[in-house]
Amino acid sequence: MTTAAEVPGDLIVDFDIYDPALTAAGDTVPERIAELARLGPVVYSTAHGGHWIVTRYREIHDVLRDPETFSSYPNNLVTTTAGFGKFLPLELDPPEHTGYRRALQPLFGPQRMQALEDDIRAVIDELIDGFAERGVTEFITAFAHELPTRVFLALMDWPLADAPMFTEATDVVLTGIPGATEEESDRARGAAAFRMLGYFQQMIDARRAAPGPDITSTIIHTEVETADGTRLLTDEELNRMFFLLLIAGLHTVQGSLAWGIIHLAHHTEQRRQLIADPDLIPAAVEEILRYEAAVVPGRRATRTTELGGVTIAEGDQLILPLCAANRDGDEFPDADALRLDRRPNRHLSFGAGAHRCLGSHLARIELRLALEQIHRRIPDYALIDTDPPVLHAGQVRGCVRLPITFTPQR
Repeated sequence: MTTAAEVPGDLIVDFDIYDPALTAAGDTVPERIAELARLGPVVYSTAHGGHWIVTRYREIHDVLRDPETFSSYPNNLVTTTAGFGKFLPLELDPPEHTGYRRALQPLFGPQRMQALEDDIRAVIDELIDGFAERGVTEFITAFAHELPTRVFLALMDWPLADAPMFTEATDVVLTGIPGATEEESDRARGAAAFRMLGYFQQMIDARRAAPGPDITSTIIHTEVETADGTRLLTDEELNRMFFLLLIAGLHTVQGSLAWGIIHLAHHTEQRRQLIADPDLIPAAVEEILRYEAAVVPGRRATRTTELGGVTIAEGDQLILPLCAANRDGDEFPDADALRLDRRPNRHLSFGAGAHRCLGSHLARIELRLALEQIHRRIPDYALIDTDPPVLHAGQVRGCVRLPITFTPQR
């Protein structure tokens, strides 16, 4: 593995994607990573035992599409699951990954997700009904977290009353314990992970005994092609898969909703354009996804190779900030500007290659319908200067608190 002593000095940085200071006074992650990109397409960070940071679109795209050279395990720089094992199918490489992907893909296909539009719009209206008369709300708790949580629980046919447990547990897994040591946070992450595993096992046992039309039952009773032949998933595999679906489905949509509201609160002319012409919203969703990509995937080199002019040694860990790819001026003209009508918009916010996000169709529908209804019902929302947004860094960046005001709806 590469050590700092083997790397040219002008490519060594101390950037840590988990550093709370990155978001202490507003989200500075894109700006800090842009500084890294000016040093080169691949730089070396001394944080977390040493790892490479890939900063340009072409190199990130190449890594995502080359699983033979860049394994998706481990995905994380930090230990999030304390012996839990691999996230399935995220941390499997082809050909092992292929059977799991084929089994899951039809469940999240575009037609199946489009059929949910009326139900999702009803959830959105119900959530807005809950705070519209007050003229003030904490947007994350009341809407941005609740929407994907309710949609996920409905898809899985799990009790809506269990949503607070998922909120607490996934927050700990992603961000640790604020103010705690790294060791304390790792222990808390492990405890939260195993708490969720206990819950998943209850759901698995119930659906094995009494299958329904929900996705939980379908996954449990779908055969997967593996190296050992075609078979049903084991309980352990199901637990790891549900864990990933939960993390991926909740926090990424929450972050994109929050960033969209924050941006449009500061750029009222663009907001007026969306209100006047809702047909702009699908393109605006893509641009918000491009502008503030939440995910920073990790990869491990399976062999020594060249990337972006540097030598990556076998066993080296890399991270791929998708927000860096999406702000690359060689790929996106005027990349640091959010243009509501940007076309083409080949952003990498859903990844690329074998691991391209399974939930992308659902995420796009949730974001589009949410922006439509928010701008129809509470169009003059504003941030509160004395109570600013609280954001967090990490390999899934996001927003944990976003108070807003608006004209009460009577």
